[in-house]
Amino acid sequence: MATILVTGADGQLGMELRKIALSYAGYQFIFTDIGTLDITDTVNVAEVINANNPDWIINCAGYTNVDKAEGDKERAFAINSTGVTNIIKAIKESRCRLIHISTDYVFDGSRNTPYSETDEASPVTAYGKSKLAGELEALTHPETMIIRTSWLYSVYGSNFMKTILRLLADGKEVSVVFDQVGTPTWAEGLAEAIMNIVSGVIRNKTPFVPGIYNYSDEGVCSWYDFAEAIASETDNSDRVKPCMSDRFPQIAKRPSYSVLNKQKIKDTYNLSIPHWRENLLECLKQII
Repeated sequence: MATILVTGADGQLGMELRKIALSYAGYQFIFTDIGTLDITDTVNVAEVINANNPDWIINCAGYTNVDKAEGDKERAFAINSTGVTNIIKAIKESRCRLIHISTDYVFDGSRNTPYSETDEASPVTAYGKSKLAGELEALTHPETMIIRTSWLYSVYGSNFMKTILRLLADGKEVSVVFDQVGTPTWAEGLAEAIMNIVSGVIRNKTPFVPGIYNYSDEGVCSWYDFAEAIASETDNSDRVKPCMSDRFPQIAKRPSYSVLNKQKIKDTYNLSIPHWRENLLECLKQII
């Protein structure tokens, strides 16, 4: 029986993994969050990992408040980089495989064609820099797979989709930027992709190929397009209006373009990724 330890299990992706774990009988899942596993605590990490001897670790733990990270760099790096170091130290002498979740913010967003895994990372925010530092730590373990994703949303936690739904429910007109382009990622779809990879390696003897991979839903849109699609499904599309980014100044710079090329993960693990609109409809069915 494979033992799969999930960190950050109370976050969006972690909660989706909790849900779909019910469909994976025969695996032992250990779901942890800061109350049971603080990845910034070297001793705590070593104790939990040594006690459970996992075959896989899916590291969903992360400092994700992009604006707050600019004034809280020490904590952001403690979680997003040092925390990864602690995990790597604990599994250094083992065959444990690590799936580490990263972000499109490792890119500066200055181009207008999709980023591939071989493109140079050049983060411009404290959050992005801390996540890139975590990637470099993760890659020191030979059995590491990094998955960079973007614009994560789900029925759990706080996210863009739920914010738009709340504003529309309040009867407000919503202005959303249209000069930032990327791709939404449904956390449930990402969780299913991760478990397809894990299960494929365990049950079907699919080769595990370490390295960096991109994953988001298919398609491209602006934040305005995403909001308008959400509003259309609730008959509120007339209340979503486009605007420029300078209408809403933010502490941390957002990438103007962060579309990810997913061909590598699709080819390596034979994944079929739905279009973002298709996944959005599936997610909205669960919440409205």
